[in-house]
Amino acid sequence: MPYSDSPSPVAPPPSSRLWTASTTGGVAVVIMLLLAAVRPDMAVWLLAGAALVAVVTWLGSRPIPASVVQDPDLADDDALTRRDNARLLDAVFEALDDPVMIVSGGEADDIAGRRIILANRAARDLLRIPREGGLLVSAMRDPGVLVAVDEALFGGMSRTTDYTAAGSRERHWKAWVRPLPGEPGGRPTAILGLRDETDVRRMELMRVDFLANASHELRTPLASLSGFIETLKGHARDDMVARDRFLDIMATQANRMTRLVADLLSLSRIELNEHIPPSGRLDVARAASDVVDAVSVLSQEKGVTLLLDTPPGEARITGDRDEIVQVIQNLTDNAIKYSPVGGVVELTIRTDLDADAAAAVRLPGATRLSLLTPDRDPGTRYVAIAVRDHGPGMAREHLPRLTERFYRVEGQKSGDRPGTGLGLAIVKHIINRHRGGLVVESIPGEGSVLVAYFPQPQAVTVASSLPANAA
Repeated sequence: MPYSDSPSPVAPPPSSRLWTASTTGGVAVVIMLLLAAVRPDMAVWLLAGAALVAVVTWLGSRPIPASVVQDPDLADDDALTRRDNARLLDAVFEALDDPVMIVSGGEADDIAGRRIILANRAARDLLRIPREGGLLVSAMRDPGVLVAVDEALFGGMSRTTDYTAAGSRERHWKAWVRPLPGEPGGRPTAILGLRDETDVRRMELMRVDFLANASHELRTPLASLSGFIETLKGHARDDMVARDRFLDIMATQANRMTRLVADLLSLSRIELNEHIPPSGRLDVARAASDVVDAVSVLSQEKGVTLLLDTPPGEARITGDRDEIVQVIQNLTDNAIKYSPVGGVVELTIRTDLDADAAAAVRLPGATRLSLLTPDRDPGTRYVAIAVRDHGPGMAREHLPRLTERFYRVEGQKSGDRPGTGLGLAIVKHIINRHRGGLVVESIPGEGSVLVAYFPQPQAVTVASSLPANAA
């Protein structure tokens, strides 16, 4: 049932004011006319008074339009509310993280007529444009975006398209355009927004690359196993020499698949917990000593000497001991793998370093790259672990890709240097979880050094800065 107003039985009707004013004025006029007839000497004044009362009564009895009846205080409040709302909308527009612009159009065939009426802070920072009055074609020259804007301005259609921003770091955006209502005969307007999809694109490419590489890495040993099994079941069934040789190869391929699956599971687990900071405490020097003991058999087989240089006292950090051991072991394994027979691998640990000292140059004249940089905090001190080898080194173009999954510097997936290509990817994710940094330096023909550094606990930093006789 629709809602309707009904008059109150006790409230005066809208015409009651008119009735009361007319009756009172009429009675006054009649009385003044009677007095004028009784007192002729005052008739002029009484008649003038009666006329004045009649005019005032008529003016007072006229209905007052609703638009005239308005409280001045309410009008002021409405004006203040409108101004406050305008300021709030402007603040919201400026605070948006996504670039947003209001665009107007002139003639449909005049591309220079597309002007930016308003641009928020994110759009100004991205496109280097003023807040108002900039040319759209000067800020964005992507044909797909310009066509989408024209369709919204002159066709009233909403459009979405891809936009790639140029610069030192390629960024991918999703541009969306929506027409805005305007006044008849005025310039058409539209809203243009950009949504950053760089991380989404990167994750998608990483997923595709990961699946392609993982399937390739698994396909090779599986194909070898299948071929050898078929051979052993066939003509090599009674060939003892061939059977022993094939079984050795099959064992090697099975071990390779085991390492690959173990590294994939380890990497998946580390990525799952990467956003959770560790809470344990460990001594990095003791962990490095344990790693040296664990890989001593491998280094002796390869004929490589391991040298461990640790500072006096403890080198404590906040972290997961198993993961830190895995970092040191992966770096040491790589150094042994790429060292020549009779070579030397040096493990050096230093404590109480600031960020610049932790990432300082350790191999003069080398090509150098920071693969992972922690947030800068002037009060944070670091423990640095440097692993130096004297192997073939790496060319400059290989350094940025060292922590990619399955990337191998020599460009081969197999050979005399067995590995899964996941070791440094695991190292990077562990260091990132511990809010640390990773630096690589290399000279082709002379070797490489990788430096992982981790923040020390604040209590350790304070204690280490006290004078020796403070106790």
